[in-house]
Amino acid sequence: MNPAIIIPTYYSSRKQKDNASLMATYDHTTPVTQPGELARCLESIQGAQGNVPVIILVASDRSIEKQAAEKVQNIASKFPGVQSLVVGATEQDLIHQRMNQLGLTEYQEGVGLVGYSAIRNLGLVVATVFGFDAVVFIDDDEIIEDPEFLKKAVYGLGKLTKKGIPIVAKSGFFLDAKESYLAPEESHWYDHFWDQSKKFNEWISGAMSGPRLSRSNHACGGCMALHKQAFTRLAFDPWITRGEDLDYLLNLRMYGSEMWFDNKWCLRHLPPETTSEGMRFHQDIYRWLYEMRKLEYSRTQIDLLQLKPSALNPYPGPFLDHGVRRRITWTARLRGLARPDHGAYFKAASAAKHEAEAYAASNCAKYFEFQYAWPELMARLENDAVLRTMLVKSTALRRGIDLSAQLAHAQADTQPQGQAEGLKPVSYDPGVTSEIRLNIAD
Repeated sequence: MNPAIIIPTYYSSRKQKDNASLMATYDHTTPVTQPGELARCLESIQGAQGNVPVIILVASDRSIEKQAAEKVQNIASKFPGVQSLVVGATEQDLIHQRMNQLGLTEYQEGVGLVGYSAIRNLGLVVATVFGFDAVVFIDDDEIIEDPEFLKKAVYGLGKLTKKGIPIVAKSGFFLDAKESYLAPEESHWYDHFWDQSKKFNEWISGAMSGPRLSRSNHACGGCMALHKQAFTRLAFDPWITRGEDLDYLLNLRMYGSEMWFDNKWCLRHLPPETTSEGMRFHQDIYRWLYEMRKLEYSRTQIDLLQLKPSALNPYPGPFLDHGVRRRITWTARLRGLARPDHGAYFKAASAAKHEAEAYAASNCAKYFEFQYAWPELMARLENDAVLRTMLVKSTALRRGIDLSAQLAHAQADTQPQGQAEGLKPVSYDPGVTSEIRLNIAD
């Protein structure tokens, strides 16, 4: 198995962006003038066994796209022990140009550097172009402390359970600064109806006490491994505002697969200050109402498996049924009472709910149209020598390196699969089938 690590990283021109769209609002962005957390993450990768290539996706304000990509390239260059490919706006444009040439223009919205899902899809496209057969997603505000992190990442991947179910996607978990895998449960009276942390903790406590691999109700986008059989067949949903990792789990189930939870695979999450409570709640209103409508729509499609919210209890089931509307209304009211700007907060939340309902109704079917074309898109871009050469040349120019000889070799398309000029694959054995079958919950 030849995996690649994918790290999305987010930059802004200033600390807080009040005018950003919901899709371009992230839990944390690094001001381009500040160091950020990426260097710490790359340093920790050096300590992990193996030399798995790293694809770094640079999302930023349009005004600083070039500056952000150069900054990330400079950071990556400080870690010569990490094989890295920096993908910024220039590389995104090259991918879009190639998609145009191949008649795939209409799908560009779902592959790019704006929005959590589009960014992840861009990473999947790059991995496919370079011929990798597995990807491991981590976040730039995490660090790897386990030398066997990468070995554990591919444990079981591509194998079968004792019932013959293929393991094509898995999630680990993260530990916080206090060594806990539980979500913080702040006992604010005004969050009585918004008890995501409590429900999540109930689920993960059971999963941690079970076998190493079990069916998951959770997906940690910062500790996720996908086999080629998953990511070339299934895309992330570009129309969800946040929670694209959990949404991917739901998509897997609708299309007949599963996300598996590995309770031995983890890393450390050390995030900076996140976005405001109000903005996060605003995004969550859109997220959960969209998710509810999307699942409703999916149940009208005869070629999809029927997925009911009750099958996902204790979490996230309660946030996927019609009761989420009541949860939103009461949380907005109670938070409105608790905040000094209570009138404005409740008015804003009520408006967001109305707008989110309209957004969900208008967009709930779009993913399935996009998803229908995803396998063909990936098949046509797989090991694309032209695009591979363009991407390598672009990143080499940013580093000031002349790759004329290597590119001539690449244009002859004589390099082995996955070795795309400077990204040399590392093979990992995910474990023997018999071992997996003895330690898994069907």
